[in-house]
Amino acid sequence: MYDVIIIGGGPAGTSAAIYTARGNLKTLVIDKAPGTGALALTHKIANYPGVEGEWTGKELLEKMRRQAEGFGAEFIQTTISAVDVEDEVKSIFTAHGTFEAKAVIVATGSKGRNRMLPGEEALLGRGVSTCATCDGAFYEGKHVAVIGDTEEALEEAHALTRFADKITFVVPRADLQGVDEVPELPKTDFLYRTRPLEIVGANTVEGLRIRNAAGDEEVLLVDGVFVFLSGSKPGTDFLDGQVPLDDEGFMILDEYMQSSVPGVFGAGEVRKTPVKQAVVAAADGAIAAMAVDKYINKRSKLVPQYK
Repeated sequence: MYDVIIIGGGPAGTSAAIYTARGNLKTLVIDKAPGTGALALTHKIANYPGVEGEWTGKELLEKMRRQAEGFGAEFIQTTISAVDVEDEVKSIFTAHGTFEAKAVIVATGSKGRNRMLPGEEALLGRGVSTCATCDGAFYEGKHVAVIGDTEEALEEAHALTRFADKITFVVPRADLQGVDEVPELPKTDFLYRTRPLEIVGANTVEGLRIRNAAGDEEVLLVDGVFVFLSGSKPGTDFLDGQVPLDDEGFMILDEYMQSSVPGVFGAGEVRKTPVKQAVVAAADGAIAAMAVDKYINKRSKLVPQYK
């Protein structure tokens, strides 16, 4: 019996584990694939507070995990087949057996689209990115492509205008979903009804092969490709209707990361955050951890960890 089981070992889950373990709560982190999360695949990080220089996402996560383990958190790599979180004791059924806890923090992040572009996975973190605010500074003065068809893609392209010398916005549809009027973006060309076919490059991105509105194929010579196509959803399917979700699959949480199910909390990209950043997910994890401490110890308010 654990005090808390954290599902997901990304920045939200690992940050939560640091706080729960340091708060003397018996903590288990279940992570099915430690090296495949969004942060783990990030090639360079230079803006995480307190971490000077450039780190890979994997290096940063390993550092956070060692810190959590130093406080006593346990980590296990396995897959979850089912959960039962509606009772007072929460049961997590995995390939390695059943684990029980008084509380659960869901920090499973988001799952990608069903189909990636050829070259996208191989060059992820090597010129392919899904976060302009994370990686935009690495493309100072360069030419990048943005692939997307939503308001999110437009916002990310706007963030890139502060760094890139030229932006080619590739829109597979005739318009941007949810955008009534597309503003003029500096240094940005829009290519509507243009289908991205392949991200080209050996070790780094060298170009983007497209089919334009006239049906002709060409290769855009770009230094980076930012992908914001529809399809990325929070990884909450395994909750199987036991915890309230919104229409997009995000957990419905209060300001303390609590769901309406007693003892069930969420953190990171399982909630609808305004931006996707490792530091935001880590902050969510810290809040969720302190809320778990309040729940388990029946405190009247959250107790920050100052010492």
